[in-house]
Parts: sequence; structure tokens; C-alpha cells
Amino acid sequence: MQAEELSYVILTPYSMRKSRTGGIISRLIARTGLDLVSARMFAPSQELVKRYADTIVTETDPRHRATQKLLRKYVSKNFSGTVNNERPRVMLLVFRGPDAVRKTLETVGHIVNERTSGETIRDTFGDYITNAAREVTYFEPAVLTAIDAQEVKEDLQLWAEYSDSDGGILDKVVNHPAGAKVEKTLVLIKPDNFKFPNLRPGGVIDIFSQTGLSIIGFKVHRMSVGQAEEFYGPVLSVLEDKLGAEKGRNAWEDVVAFMSGGRPSATSAEQRDLAGSEKCIAIVYQGVDAVRKIREVLGPTDPSKAPPGSIRKEFGQSIMVNAAHASDSAENAQREMGIIQVDENNFKPLIESFYGRQ
Repeated sequence: MQAEELSYVILTPYSMRKSRTGGIISRLIARTGLDLVSARMFAPSQELVKRYADTIVTETDPRHRATQKLLRKYVSKNFSGTVNNERPRVMLLVFRGPDAVRKTLETVGHIVNERTSGETIRDTFGDYITNAAREVTYFEPAVLTAIDAQEVKEDLQLWAEYSDSDGGILDKVVNHPAGAKVEKTLVLIKPDNFKFPNLRPGGVIDIFSQTGLSIIGFKVHRMSVGQAEEFYGPVLSVLEDKLGAEKGRNAWEDVVAFMSGGRPSATSAEQRDLAGSEKCIAIVYQGVDAVRKIREVLGPTDPSKAPPGSIRKEFGQSIMVNAAHASDSAENAQREMGIIQVDENNFKPLIESFYGRQ
């Protein structure tokens, strides 16, 4: 069996500002078939930008080397400083699987001429525009990645080095009008979206982008049974009142098992705080009236009662298997973010663990 590799994709500040996150993630997951194993938001420092830019030009072929020089110039100019009084935000996604580097590179595509076929991510979301003299007048790569496993290793180790100082919840990066009612809210893309590689996780994110809110935190998370018990603790009494003590408890355990992979009654004390078997994506959105805006596009708990175009109407199956969760108040968002440790840096340990055993 072919050995597993890591690969990475960085969404550029332009892709983040234009809310292209969902479409890009959809293609990466569905077309590569790889496992999204980690992700982290960064507001890169000038030091990180310089060190990363210095690694980009590696090709000997003149055509590809010229493109890499454009990429280096792009990173140096666009990954630091300010744009419209905002620091640039980038999202770094890490994938794992056999032949991960090649699969990722083929899905991302090259930018070597003006193409509009939509075959690759860069065909669709990037731009490479030249004038009559074939001089590049506009260049937007949409995403960045590396071309071989050694480059991936070096780049990921570099970003891991800065993942505490430059990464995490970027709540002081996005500019808002003075006096605006700015909130943070939590979204969970639920495990039913990850049963096999498909477009659903990105599709859910794409609909959330209609709110105009900014993503300031992004984490791949596996809830422990203990976290799921605490997260859904307030639901237990509601279900017991509605269904009776025994049936209500069973229904609550179903929810905990759906999110974590384990039933509380069948989980030992030693296993309760271990990462669960089910994957979700935790996203922190920030902006004016964020809680209401997110919940409006999410739709009601029961997908059958959700309006057309809402996430739960489009992707939900039942009251429990309903695609996503969103906090119902700013106060609950803080509580829920604390439970799942949304600011935890699980990116750096993954990189250190993977390459430490190579």
C-alpha cells in the first residue's frame, strides 16, 4: 500500500475577502478524495511572509519558474501589511492520504496562461491576464500549494513554527465601523457531511458566506464524548420533559454519539476525554449581528420546516442529522467555543507528529 503523505493549500487573502472558501474546499475534498485533517487561520507576520516567499522559486523549467516568481512577488505584496485598513487573513488546510501532493497539485492547477475552462481551482477562481506584449497585467492565484513532498514538509514546518504567534482566532484583524454591534458566533459543520469525500462541507460554508460575515477561526475537530455531553447538556432536560426520562435520555445519547462516535453509557472514564471518531469543522464567524445572520441562513432544526435555500433544507435529513449547528446567542457562542477549545492549536502537533516519525 502506498504511504500516506501530507499536502497543504493556502487560501489567499483575496479568496478569503471574496468568500470563495466554500467553493475551494468543495473541490479540494471531492476531487482529491483526501482527508482534511487540520486547518488554521493566519494573519501572517512580515517575518513569516518573507521566509515563506523565499521558499517558492524552485523550478528549473523557465516557464514554471517565471510563474513561481510571480507567486513569490504576490505573496510578498499581499500576505502582510493592510488592505482597506484590514490585515490579510489566510486559511491553511492540511490534507492526508496516498499520493496527496500530486492529487492536490492537479486539483489546484498551474497558472501559466489565460484559461477559463474551470477544470482546476485556479482556472475558476484565479486570474492570469496579459497584454498584447504578453506581459502579465493582473495575477491572482486563488490558492497556494507545493509541488513535491519535501517542499510540503518544509513549508508546513515553517507555518507550524509561527502557528501560535500568527495563527488562531483572528478577532482583532477585521476592521468594523465604530460603534457597530460586532459579535462572534460558532458554527459546526456536522459529521454527516464527512461520511465520504464530497461537496457538502464546502457547500454548507458557501451558503454561510451569503451573510457577508468574516471567518476568523477554522478548526478540524473531533469531539470527545465528554465535550459532546457538556456541549449538549442543556438539551437533556428538554428531551426528558418531552419524551419521558428513559426515552429522552436515549435520544440525548443518540445526539452525543452522532457528534462524538460514543454513547456516554458505554464510554469508560478513561475514554471520555479522548478525541472521538467523528469529524466536524468548527468555524468562528465575526461581524455585525452575526448570531442572527448565521441562524437565518441555517434554518430551523427540522429540515422539513426549513425554507428553500437554507442550509438545513438543502443538506439536512432529520432533526439530528441536519448538516450544521450554530450558536443561538453570543453568550452561548462563548460557552460552546470554550467547550470545544476552538482556539486550540492542533495544527502544530499534527505536523510535528507526522514528520517526527518519517
